[in-house]
Amino acid sequence: MAKEKLKFHIYNTMTKQKEVFQPRVEGKVGMYVCGVTVYDLSHIGHARAYLAFDVLYRYLKYLGYEVVYVRNFTDVDDKIIRRANEIGEDSKALSSRFCEEFLNDMNDLQCLLPTHQPRVTDHMEQIKEMIAQIISNGCAYAIEGDVYFSVDKSPNYGILSGRKLGDNRAGERVAVDDRKRNPADFALWKAAKAGEPFWDSPWGHGRPGWHIECSAMSAQYLTHAFDIHGGGMDLIFPHHENEIAQSCAACSDSKISYWMHNGFVTSNDEKMSKSLGNFFTIREVTKLYHPLALRHFLLGTHYRSPVNYSISQIEISSDAVFYLYQTLHDCEASLSTLKDATETSGNEIRLTPAAENQIKKLHDEFESKLSDDLHTPTILNSSLQEALRFMNSSVTDMRKKKQQQKSIAKSLIALLKEVRQVLDVLGLLSSLSYAEVLQQLNEKALIRAGLAESDILRFIADRAEARKNGEFTKSDQIRTDLAAKGIALMDIGKETIWRPCVATQQEEQKLPSDDGNPENQKKP
Repeated sequence: MAKEKLKFHIYNTMTKQKEVFQPRVEGKVGMYVCGVTVYDLSHIGHARAYLAFDVLYRYLKYLGYEVVYVRNFTDVDDKIIRRANEIGEDSKALSSRFCEEFLNDMNDLQCLLPTHQPRVTDHMEQIKEMIAQIISNGCAYAIEGDVYFSVDKSPNYGILSGRKLGDNRAGERVAVDDRKRNPADFALWKAAKAGEPFWDSPWGHGRPGWHIECSAMSAQYLTHAFDIHGGGMDLIFPHHENEIAQSCAACSDSKISYWMHNGFVTSNDEKMSKSLGNFFTIREVTKLYHPLALRHFLLGTHYRSPVNYSISQIEISSDAVFYLYQTLHDCEASLSTLKDATETSGNEIRLTPAAENQIKKLHDEFESKLSDDLHTPTILNSSLQEALRFMNSSVTDMRKKKQQQKSIAKSLIALLKEVRQVLDVLGLLSSLSYAEVLQQLNEKALIRAGLAESDILRFIADRAEARKNGEFTKSDQIRTDLAAKGIALMDIGKETIWRPCVATQQEEQKLPSDDGNPENQKKP
């Protein structure tokens, strides 16, 4: 049963306002998110969309809902066919390969697997049945093997986007075809062309148009009426607008309660796209930065707002993730030295008042901000940071205040549990140990710096020798040069250690060439 006291507000694109979430069936949620068109590696615009809905999925589960989450794969499409022909690969093999690559990227970014991940090619019968029903209801027509939806038969066309039929011009996201009754009519079924994959249908050999697949598959897994439909803002029109029209034409009871859309990832304030050549694949970013750093960066902006990709910002997120896991590691290490004391402390040992306040504040702000249309930035940049600072000061106090050790230790355990809960819902809690994540972050820092750890140890030795000889200008220069590459040297007692830091001299990540990986989320 979902938590009764919390009111979860989400922004509904249909009504253009925040609304209290009320599921159609108490305690249960049906959610459909438009997936990728699989013909190449996914870029960070895709990561932004699926991280946003992953947090939604996680938070709904946290609230106690039983969630059926459906995210599709478009595995037959013009772009897939074109790419397969270009490289001489079977289109089915190509799409299957990139389905797996996408899932690998999502796993790296710690996105939970949806309940169902239907592929278009596995649902041809459902698609054809829906098209036949739309024709039977007088809302579509067949011409020479093609089937078009008649937008004139949809009295509420434009209800989601606010566009009027007169705003639609043929050639702008709607194919030009003088056989159409209205230039804005869109394809439900496309007649087969030479060299293309096809399926039998009452209208001849062919394949589905773009929009019908999501209407058919969402109805298959969630029925014609369900709670949440999501995707990027670029899908509002025409994709989601056309989904509404054709779904209602197929079934008068079709109803989606909440439409949710995430903002774009931009580069120099322009939407990332293949045509502009300003996109980065997820792999290009995670080659240099830990996937948790990319996740942190994308969650650092509210999901409906545009987020501008820059090296400086992902450097800051990488440093924040290192600080997070170093704090967790230090806390765990300190508590391990008092394991016997914490296990036998019993109820007679109470949490410190300061810890009780900190735990309550983190818990309340976490639920308050996520319940306000998933406001992750405030949690990452304020609430969580305050809790981590408190943990670090508690670790210090535990060493200094011997008489209060048991109370501080018990307080740390309770706060650590709350922090881990927050991180789990945000998808920032790794299944690896804290030490293993820190090691991975170190390895990424070495890659960015173009150094091996042996190089850094040699620099540390050279710096120690320079200081010993009074060559302080040289020793300072060694530290400065390493900091420019994102490596910080820290003197602790008589020992010098290194850790990643925000590089003081940053080179912008180079964009791929025009023949690099294309943008592939549900059409440009």
